[in-house]
Amino acid sequence: MKARTADPFRTLVAAILSARTKDETTTAAFERLSAIVKRVEDLRRLPVKQLERLIYPVGFYRTKARHLKALPDALDRLFGGRIPDTVEGLVQLPGVGRKVANLVVTESFDKPGICVDIHVHRISNRLGLVATRSPLGTEQALRRVLPPRYWKTWNRYLVALGQTVCRPRYPHCDVCPICECCERVGVTGGRTRFPCAGRG
Repeated sequence: MKARTADPFRTLVAAILSARTKDETTTAAFERLSAIVKRVEDLRRLPVKQLERLIYPVGFYRTKARHLKALPDALDRLFGGRIPDTVEGLVQLPGVGRKVANLVVTESFDKPGICVDIHVHRISNRLGLVATRSPLGTEQALRRVLPPRYWKTWNRYLVALGQTVCRPRYPHCDVCPICECCERVGVTGGRTRFPCAGRG
């Protein structure tokens, strides 16, 4: 997600929009919505149908529009209108899972958090750093084995690596900067296009 901002509300909205959506689509939708929605209360006055039109074509835009519409009431009911600064608090809000919550905590509150998406899950397992079956399991395992000083940047680096080098299929191991540290779990010579230098 490229629409990062220090404002907790804007970060939260952008993160909700970004789920299962390409960065460029998220950014465009976020900009359209931000032209009208400046604060939480603005969501209360907008009809769901208008929210749908503003954020289309993000993935699951109808569901996300309902979540955005419900956000002001949820914040009032649970947190006195304030956006919580913990993962545990944020996941109580509509449309907020642990990935979104961790992103808000790190980007807007400068607190340690590990945002685990498909890239982080895959590469952390491929490295042999964890052995998990789900993003939630990966987050919990990384919290145990990864020094907290790396938590905030782990997602950023691994997403970039996963999009360009450590692909789901045919990873480019020959040009990977951390190949010599990688256990290559689940990667065999027959399934990788470029065998890692220095490995048999």
